Amino acid sequence: MKIYTRTGDAGQTSLFGGTRVPKHDPRVDAYGEVDELNAWLGFARASRLDPDLDAALVHIQRDLFALGAQLADPSDAVASRVAKTALGDADVERLEGLIDRLEGELPPLRRFILAGGTPAGAALHVGRTVCRRAERRITALEPAVDALLLRYVNRLSDLLFVLARVVNHRGGVPETEW
Repeated sequence: MKIYTRTGDAGQTSLFGGTRVPKHDPRVDAYGEVDELNAWLGFARASRLDPDLDAALVHIQRDLFALGAQLADPSDAVASRVAKTALGDADVERLEGLIDRLEGELPPLRRFILAGGTPAGAALHVGRTVCRRAERRITALEPAVDALLLRYVNRLSDLLFVLARVVNHRGGVPETEW
């Protein structure tokens, strides 16, 4: 299989099910933001995170592929039949549990903090902002997506903030308060 297909040379792409849409279609934009987020998480992982954090990010990266598949399938033609594209309440609860566990390592947040710190911490802060942008794009889609997907993305942005703080804390880099 070749990496290039030439089917997008005129500015269109296919959603699952074969529907052709312009590459600037809001749905393509939304799953493109999710793809960018996934790349930022890979960038953070390239910094050799602690094994527990790396494993959590691998799981999230897989979740983001599932999320992207659902966004690329507005008619539910494919994703509902492929088990690995499913996200459920347990996935949101997993993120919440991770937030709760990791916050236990951190000093209480007293003020806003500036993004930065270690390279991995900074990459996670960028990932958080990309996640928020993806959330804004997803909320604008018509027809509206499953509310669970919005809960997942909302919780994920919270987790990425906590992860950035934890990575910096474990790396011995103090937070810069605003």
